[in-house]
Amino acid sequence: MKQIILLSGILLSFSAYSKDIALEKAQKIAEEALNHCTSLGYMVAVTVVDTAGNTKVVMRADGAGPHTIDASRRKAYTSASAKNKTSDMLLVSQTNPLARNLGEIDGFLLLGGGVPVTDNGEMVGAIGVGGAPSGTIDETCAQAGIDSDFRKPRK
Repeated sequence: MKQIILLSGILLSFSAYSKDIALEKAQKIAEEALNHCTSLGYMVAVTVVDTAGNTKVVMRADGAGPHTIDASRRKAYTSASAKNKTSDMLLVSQTNPLARNLGEIDGFLLLGGGVPVTDNGEMVGAIGVGGAPSGTIDETCAQAGIDSDFRKPRK
């Protein structure tokens, strides 16, 4: 019984230090990322995950390809897991022989479009966008979603 109480205390104290993105924020940045890509003429899917890579929000534009949902989810998961942009990870995997197998990690997708989401300097999740003709465009849309909410002054 003492072991269960101790384990519960450890888990509770760990969760107190982990701040995850709120659903309302996740919905807002996903919607803004989707709107940004759509305004550029690209039909994409957007996924926002928490710090553990668990899905919070998925949105898919009308006309987006069937592969876009999984691509956006994997990009968001990869970014959350590594606490890094997927485009940066792709570059490292291409230029550092010791990192060339990063893309082999189960669930990872090393294409541009996955971006960590931070709030006041603390990572709270990640966003992934998939479906534009390049990872650079996917990443631009993801960043537009983040900028729409997290860069504005707080009221």
